[in-house]
This record gives sequence, C-alpha cells and structure tokens, in this order.
Amino acid sequence: MITILSTPATIDNVDTVRAATGSHRFGVGQRGTPLRMTRFGYTLMTEQSGPKDLVRYAVSAEQAGFDFEVSSDHYFPWLSSQGHACYAWSMLGAVAHATERVELMTYITCPTMRYHPAVVAQKAATMQILADGRFTLGVGSGENLNEHVVGHRWPTVARRQEMLAEAIRIIRELLTGELVDWKGDYFEVDSARIWDVPEVPVAIAAAVSGERSVEQFTALADHLITTEPDKELVTGWHDRRRATGLPEDSRVIGQIPVCWDPDRDAAVTRAHDQFRWFSGGWAVNADIPTTAGFAAATQYVRPEDVAESIPCGPDLDGIVEAVRAYWEAGFTDIALVQIGDENQDLFLKEAAGPLLDKLRDASR
Repeated sequence: MITILSTPATIDNVDTVRAATGSHRFGVGQRGTPLRMTRFGYTLMTEQSGPKDLVRYAVSAEQAGFDFEVSSDHYFPWLSSQGHACYAWSMLGAVAHATERVELMTYITCPTMRYHPAVVAQKAATMQILADGRFTLGVGSGENLNEHVVGHRWPTVARRQEMLAEAIRIIRELLTGELVDWKGDYFEVDSARIWDVPEVPVAIAAAVSGERSVEQFTALADHLITTEPDKELVTGWHDRRRATGLPEDSRVIGQIPVCWDPDRDAAVTRAHDQFRWFSGGWAVNADIPTTAGFAAATQYVRPEDVAESIPCGPDLDGIVEAVRAYWEAGFTDIALVQIGDENQDLFLKEAAGPLLDKLRDASR
C-alpha cells in the first residue's frame, strides 16, 4: 500500500495518532496524573565521554538503580574542553545490548537537517527492536552547532518547528511498516518502507518550549520534553491532550545538570569549565554555530555564576532541592546530567544510589 499524506495531526484525526502511540509503563488518574512515583534517569553525555566509556556508564547506571537513560545526539561539543561527540545511535545500539531493564531515549535527535526523517524512522525502529521495546524517540528542532555541518542555511525558529512537525508525521507513517510516498512543504519521501518493524510501537517525545509549540505538537507526540520546570506549560499540555481525546498517560520529561564531587571547589571548577554555556538558555544557544562561538559567548561567565544555577559538591540534599522544582511542576521523568567525564565512575559508585533514595523519598 502506498500512503500519500501531508495532513497535520489535529483534533480531526487524533485516532490515527492514538493508534500509533507506543505502550506506556504507568497508569494515570482521572485527570492524567501518573499513579506511580517520579522516575529518575541518567544522561549519557556524548559531548563529554567517549563511546566505550558511555556504554560502561550505562551499565553502571542501571546497576545503581536509575529508571531510564537518555542520550544527547551531537556532532560537536558545546565547548572544546568537553572533548567528545561520538555518534549517539551506534552507542545506543551497544547500550541496548549491554543493559536489560532501563528504558532508553534520544534526548534529543533532530530529524530535519543532519538526518532526514525517513532515516530517523529506520534508526528508531531498529533501536526499539535491539532494546526489546525499551526505546523512546525524543526529537526536537535542533541546534545550529550540529545541523550546520550539512551546509544548509539555519532556519528561523518558526520554520524549524514546522519542519519538525512534518518530520514527525513522516516518521509516524513509516513506523507503520507501510510503503510511504510523501511530498510536503519541507521533505519528500520516495517509495520508502521500514522492513524491520518492532512489535512494540516507538513512542515519540517532542521538545516543547511555549504555548505555541504545545498547541503544535500535542496531537503529534506521545510525550513532552521541556527544559524548564514550568507548571503552566505542563498543565497546558495535559489539558490540550484531554480536550482532544488523546491518551492521558503522557510523560513529561526534563533534565537537570549537577556536578557531584567530594570537593566542592573542584566541582565548581569543572562545572564552569564544561557547562558554563548552560547559562545562555536555549533561545540563544540554538543559534550559535561553533564551539568557538560558545567560548566567546560565555567568556564573562564566572565560576560563582555557574554555582548559583547548578548544584555543585557533595551535598546530596542540595541536589534534591534543585530537582524538586521539576516534580512539583508535574514532571514524570527527570534525567540527571553528572557534569564531566573524570568523576563518572565515582558518582555512579558512591553517590548515585544514596541520591536516588533521597530523590524517591522526597518525591513521594
């Protein structure tokens, strides 16, 4: 069967989206409130560690008790001091075979410029099979830092969001296993078909930053990704899903950087050296094209500035308080980023277990 489609997923065709939704691993209350505890994840930062180390950390993180693991997907690190940028999808395939329990997710991949959506659909289907149904495809509109490598002009925010919406629709169609032809505003697909279709459908999570993008992606994505603990945005997402008759078990997935270290001064130094770019915010960061650009943009950020926004040092209670804002805003899944490669083993061996206990106790 050849499917020719260029219709946005809206209130008029939510049944199609509902049918394509992947399995969700917790129940919901009458108003979409998750019935299980907040889940805490570990971030596989491709910008700060090599691929073999990331696979090893993934195994250790599962053993430490993390519920899920997310991977960044970059062509460049933000700062040269981070020193890495391996191919996330190859690494995740290895992680899928090295782990047994944790759910896996791209956080995030951009299916519009560096990758064509037809290729992302194939990658996601393969990952879901390798992970035995544990994979979620997290997508977003991308960063110039990574997408510029293919030589295309960097689009406006509005156009990037439109491209992402069309890409998700293409990915949805291909994941059915049907033959797909597509001619849309931004992409064409010529007689494409995914031959290895997973038994468990691939759930899609979309990065959303405001009311307009909530409206744009509610009917397209199963889950919400957002960086700020914005309760109003989370409530708006759930309300809109409810109003359009979509399943109410949608997850809200966030991420927060921390820099645990027995020595607080060392933690502050490392966070400043490798994560001072974080202070710029995504509205600015998305447009910067090079590591040199990030270095220039952050040259006046002081270590004390970083320490004010990122919990640094051995204080686990301080990390819990920083994370608290997310579950209080309605986040169901929160991934921690332990900054820097050199202390990952120590963090996973000594701090992760006690920290997870504290987080779970506090979030009950």
